[in-house]
Amino acid sequence: MARRVPKDLAWTELVLDGENPWCGECGRRMHVRSNRHRHIFSLQGRLHLVCKLMQCIDSACPNHQRTFGPERERTLTMPYWSIGWDVFCWLGHRRFARHWSVPQLCADLLDRFGIPLSEDAIEDYLQRYQCMLAARQQDPAQLKKEYQKTRQLVLSIDGLQPEKGHETLYVVRELGQQRVWFAEALLSSATNEIRPLIVKARDWAKRLERPVRLWMSDKQDAFVTTIAEEFPGKPHRYCDNHFLRDLAKPMLDLDSHAKVQMRSKIRGLRAIEREVLTLRAADSAEQNHGQERLPAALVSETNGLEVVLDYCVAVRGILNDSQGSPLRPPGVRMSQTLGEVEQSLQRNVRLKKGGTRNRCWSVWRVASTKAEGWYWKRRNKWRPMSRRFVKSMQPWTPVQTVGRSASVAMTPSGATC
Repeated sequence: MARRVPKDLAWTELVLDGENPWCGECGRRMHVRSNRHRHIFSLQGRLHLVCKLMQCIDSACPNHQRTFGPERERTLTMPYWSIGWDVFCWLGHRRFARHWSVPQLCADLLDRFGIPLSEDAIEDYLQRYQCMLAARQQDPAQLKKEYQKTRQLVLSIDGLQPEKGHETLYVVRELGQQRVWFAEALLSSATNEIRPLIVKARDWAKRLERPVRLWMSDKQDAFVTTIAEEFPGKPHRYCDNHFLRDLAKPMLDLDSHAKVQMRSKIRGLRAIEREVLTLRAADSAEQNHGQERLPAALVSETNGLEVVLDYCVAVRGILNDSQGSPLRPPGVRMSQTLGEVEQSLQRNVRLKKGGTRNRCWSVWRVASTKAEGWYWKRRNKWRPMSRRFVKSMQPWTPVQTVGRSASVAMTPSGATC
């Protein structure tokens, strides 16, 4: 795809000459016919490549109608690319190793390296990166090198269908090295369409010269029949996840019913959010009209409204979470997390009324009041003082003592001589 090059950028010119100036057919020396100009983005800067195109001058030579570019050009970039190999590898590593999103890649390229690539261009390069990576993963020489220390193979096959009616992606993996061998999208799960995948896996095993120890999949009829025919005598194990899911199906049905009941009891989140947004808009309007701001030590009412919105977002996320395994059903996890939210609300309500704090009170975000702040300020002030010191601060009264010389002693009021 042809892409426009920005005109207001500074480019570093790099001239690339041909390494071999001699013709491979007639042996004559080739001459430069023309120059090919290319602009690419690299991590070191913007490059303007001037490639010298060579041509044989002998009209009878087969290479007379052909032009030869410098071989060094392929080490910098591929034909029709606007980025170098370093940027290409940087995009693939950030996308598939660190799971960056395409907008994040676009913004980071522009901020760090000044490379203005669009999201469409990045998606195009990522698709090419996937094709190259798949070809590298399926390279027979590379596979044989990876499985040199592996004695036996453990294969598995499973289908991934995003929605009903869509194509199902069948993936064949080797569990010993945890490596995906190949995948193919099929419209049907019939035996005739599953058989080529099992046959291909058998050919791969023969190419690697390693025996297959066992197969692992669900109890789909096409899998059971085809694996028994193509791998006679090999054990076929039932997948642990499918086994537990089928075994726990009655319990998961009860768990789903419990989730419906919990969702029915928690209603009105949207109404609360509307009311909070209305109050916040009114508060911001009053502040814009010159109302005095509250002291920094006190939490304003607006911050309290933000806390309410945070609670609504948390509760909505808990109610929408439906992922879970048979060993940890989503309904049980929903009940636990809703209980934690309830305890947090009770702590905030108790603190708002001036009750006692728990040891972990500082971890929780609370809505303080002026009365509560005065209470804790007085309590923290008198806590270090001992009872004897507090008693010594009581008012003193003069008492006359009888003796050789009259003197005046000071005793606390209420004390006896």
